[in-house]
Amino acid sequence: MIRTATPHDIPVIHAMIRELAEYEKVPGEARASEEQLREALFGERPAAFAHIAENTEGAPVGFALWFLNFSTWRGVHGIYLEDLYVRPEARGGGHGKALLTELARICVQRGYERLEWSVLNWNQPSIDFYRALGARPQDEWTVYRLTDGALAALGG
Repeated sequence: MIRTATPHDIPVIHAMIRELAEYEKVPGEARASEEQLREALFGERPAAFAHIAENTEGAPVGFALWFLNFSTWRGVHGIYLEDLYVRPEARGGGHGKALLTELARICVQRGYERLEWSVLNWNQPSIDFYRALGARPQDEWTVYRLTDGALAALGG
């Protein structure tokens, strides 16, 4: 089952973000607090949205955290999927596909024309999964990022 996250889900979302960081081999990078997540997802002006995947007993086993982007070429919003995570014991149970299906449904319902995300180059199981759904890599693009000191130096 897939459902929209509620404020009560903040602790489990926070825990799964930390689990995802461990899986991606960068545990120190997951620095967001529960309070920051609560504000981003449920504050006065939400900046992001989340969905929870539950097993048959109703326990959370995965999540998708996303936000709106905008295509100047198409003139409409899209969804950027920041995180998709399914706990190891629940993988293979259709939860990841169900989460992506829900986001695709939202795109179609709202007239959004893109659902995009990034995947680490070494994460072949995820790459294979995404390709099986019909997703294609945007190999001609390279993601750039400014953080920490470089961001401060440029913005300061």
